[in-house]
Amino acid sequence: MTLKTKLFWSALAGVASAAAGLAIAEAIALVIAPASSPLIAVGSLVIDLAPTWAKDFAIAAFGTNDKIFLLTLIVVLLTALAAGAGALQLFTAPWGLVTFGVIGGIATIAATTREQSLASWAIPSVVGMLGAALMLYRIVTKLGVWTATAQTVAAKGDQRASGVSRRDFFVYIASTAVGAAVIGIGARTVNATTIAAAAVRKAIKLPTPALAAPAIPDGAALDVPGITPLITPNADFYRIDTALQVPSIDASDWSLRVTGMVEEPFEITFDELLALPLTERNITLMCVSNEIGGDLTGNATWLGYPLHKILERAKPQSGANMVLSRSIDGFTAGTPLDVLQETDRDCLLAVGMNGEPLPLEHGFPVRMVVPGLYGYVSATKWVVELELTTYERSRAYWTDRGWSAKGPVKTCSRIDVPTARQTLDSGTIVIAGIAWAQHTGIEAVEVRIDGGEWMPARLAAPISDDTWVQWALDWDASSGAHVIEARATDKDGTVQSGQFAPVAPNGAEGWDSVRLDVA
Repeated sequence: MTLKTKLFWSALAGVASAAAGLAIAEAIALVIAPASSPLIAVGSLVIDLAPTWAKDFAIAAFGTNDKIFLLTLIVVLLTALAAGAGALQLFTAPWGLVTFGVIGGIATIAATTREQSLASWAIPSVVGMLGAALMLYRIVTKLGVWTATAQTVAAKGDQRASGVSRRDFFVYIASTAVGAAVIGIGARTVNATTIAAAAVRKAIKLPTPALAAPAIPDGAALDVPGITPLITPNADFYRIDTALQVPSIDASDWSLRVTGMVEEPFEITFDELLALPLTERNITLMCVSNEIGGDLTGNATWLGYPLHKILERAKPQSGANMVLSRSIDGFTAGTPLDVLQETDRDCLLAVGMNGEPLPLEHGFPVRMVVPGLYGYVSATKWVVELELTTYERSRAYWTDRGWSAKGPVKTCSRIDVPTARQTLDSGTIVIAGIAWAQHTGIEAVEVRIDGGEWMPARLAAPISDDTWVQWALDWDASSGAHVIEARATDKDGTVQSGQFAPVAPNGAEGWDSVRLDVA
C-alpha cells in the first residue's frame, strides 16, 4: 500500500469518525436543548468573536444567506481538521485522538458560555467527542491491520488475510458513515425546524387591535411593474441577526422583565401582554448594513403594545437615558430612552406581523419595533428583558464592536426599475423606486440622467411618515449608454447626501445609480 493510499484512507477515517461524533451530539442536543448543538454553539461563538469587518463582508457578500455561508465554512474547516486527525492517528498515534479532544473542548466551551446556558449543555459536545474518538481509534486500528497485512501479502503472498482485513476496514468505515448520515441529518432537521414553537405559534389567535392601523390611502401603490410592493410579505422580509439557529420559545413560558433604573420593576407574561389594548401600525424597518441600493429593508403591518406605556408602568429613575433590550440568545441593543417614551412615535412591543403571530425567524413570540432607528439599536427579536440604564454604564452588542450608539435612519432612496445593465428600447421609460425617512417623512424625490438637471418624480400617497413611499418618473429615453441617479428630501428639508459613506459605523450614504443602454 502506497503512502498516498494510506493518507487517503486515514483522512477518510477521520472525516467519518467526526461525522459520527457530530451526529451523536446533534441527537443528544435534541433532548438537552437545541442551542447546545456543538455546530450551532461554535458558529455562534465565531459570530461573537469575528471582527466587524468580517461581519460586514459576510452580510454584503451573502446578505440573508450569511448564516448558511458561516455554517458551510465551519463544516469545511471541521472536515479538514478531521482528515488531518485521521492521518495523525495512523502515523503518530495518539495525536489524532488529541486533535478530536481539542475540537470537543472548543465546542464544550462554546456551548457552556452561551446566554442562558446550563452545565448540561456540555453533554452533547463531550459525548460527541468521545464517540468520535472511539470510532477513530477503531477504524484506524482496522486500517493499521489492513496496512500490515498488505505488507505481509507483498512479502508472502497471503491474499486471503489481506482480503479479510480490507473487508473489516470497509465495513467499519461504511457503517460509520451511513449511521452518521442517517442520525445526523435527521437530528439536525428536527433541531432546526423548531417543531414545538411552530405548533404553539400556529395555535395562537391574535386579538383585534384596540387601535387599528389607518387605512392605506388611495394612490399609495403605483402600478409600475418591478417596483417594490408597498407591504413586504413575511416570507420576503429581510432577516439579519446574530442567531445562527432560530430560538425555539414556548409562548406560554415567555415573559418580559423590566429591570434596572426603575422605581417599579415588573415582569409580564405573553397572555398578559395579549390582554392589553394593542396597537396596529405600518412601519418600515431598516438594517444598518443596507448598502445604497440594497434590499435589507422591509415594510410590514405590526401589532403590539406601545413601549412608552411599558416604561410608564416601570417609572424610570432620574438619570436613566438608555434601554438595554436583551434577546433570549444573548443579543443586546441600546435604544435611547427618550425615543421610546415619545407618545407620538409608534414604538411597539410587537406580537404580530402582517395579520399573523410573528414568524419564528422574526422574533416569535415578542420583539421590538421602533420606527426611525436602525435595527441594531432597536429591533431586538425574541426579547426577554428591558433594562433601564445609561450609555455611560452599559454597552450593547454592536456598539461594543465599534458601531454608533444611537443609529437614526438616514434619508434615502432606491431605484427599483429599470435594473442595472438592461438594454431598453428608446422612448418613454418609467423610472421608479422607493424612498424613506422614518418618523420624518419624504417630501420629494428627484431623478437626474447623466449628471444633468434634477427632475422631480411623482410621489405616491404615503401611508405615514414611518413607512417608505413609492415614486416614479416618466423618462423620454434616447439611444445610448446612460446613468440614472436618484435622491430624496425629507420633510425637515434634509436632502439625501451624495457623498459616499460605508455602512459602518452608522449607515451608508450616497445616491443610488443605475447604468443601462438604450437601443
